[in-house]
Amino acid sequence: MKTHSIPIAVTMGEPGGIGGEISLKAWLRRHELKLPPFFLIDDPDRLNNISSRLNWDIPIKSIRKANDALALSVSALPVFPIKLKAKDIPGQARTENAPAVLESIRCAVNFVQKNEASAIVTNPIQKKTLYDIGFEYPGHTEFLANLAQITKPPIMMLACNSLRVVPVTIHQALAEAIRSLNQEKIITAAEQTILSLRQDFAIKRPHLMVAGLNPHAGENGSMGREEIDIIDPAIKHLKRAGYSITGPAPADTLFHDRARENYDAAICMYHDQALIPLKTVDFRSGVNITLGLPFIRTSPDHGTALELAGTGAADESSFVAALKAAATIIANRKLSKN
Repeated sequence: MKTHSIPIAVTMGEPGGIGGEISLKAWLRRHELKLPPFFLIDDPDRLNNISSRLNWDIPIKSIRKANDALALSVSALPVFPIKLKAKDIPGQARTENAPAVLESIRCAVNFVQKNEASAIVTNPIQKKTLYDIGFEYPGHTEFLANLAQITKPPIMMLACNSLRVVPVTIHQALAEAIRSLNQEKIITAAEQTILSLRQDFAIKRPHLMVAGLNPHAGENGSMGREEIDIIDPAIKHLKRAGYSITGPAPADTLFHDRARENYDAAICMYHDQALIPLKTVDFRSGVNITLGLPFIRTSPDHGTALELAGTGAADESSFVAALKAAATIIANRKLSKN
């Protein structure tokens, strides 16, 4: 296993979901998969219960500071303890435990801000349960932006081995997403994507492909004018700035094997335009990477899967990919500074 000087912090996620199980599964395979050292911010009793219930016999040790995880992670799963208010029940999202879920995320941000953790991997949350206690953010990404005290909204990249996609609009109803689309959002998403491709993926001259919004990319305005009035002017602005970028292209032609060879990332206009092809190409190992934060954050590209919780059947592939993506970004950023 490669030597790492600072561990990765992993958040609890929804206690009734599969976050604990996939984290434990990944730790069991840490040597086989050559995973970077990581620690959980979670309730040790909950994790012990999962381990016992599924007969995994995983040694779980509480830590007082993040750096303790480096030595411990070889022989035990390090956990920075946060107590749940109510007993976790697999498959049930309990409102009483929502404050602990949020506290786990806050702790992770505190660790990376103090340089005590090298990155954050977030386990999936159950948003409805958080909304019930007054959570006012559409999701993880926006909450992390608030904790990081950044003014520009962060950008969401979804990535697998053969595709990277970035939606310009994220957690909005489709009609609202279309109404809110503007040149500034497209330019911001493209510029942040190019920066990430350079520093996080070590691509010296990245090329972007921009998807149209309408069928056939509007077909010269006959099926909508967003390509003419919004998307194409944004692309021309980016070209004048010296970026390598193509589009707007019909979205239904962008994601087959040969098309994907011609760009490093696709800029998509709305959530499902980006996520459907990514999950079709690689449902098991997709990773969510947040761009524009002052720290590294990745996450599995799936939800809490309450229906699988407690069965031991949850697939840890996306969580493993998120850990590996975080480690790759850490390494590439170090190289870019040298």
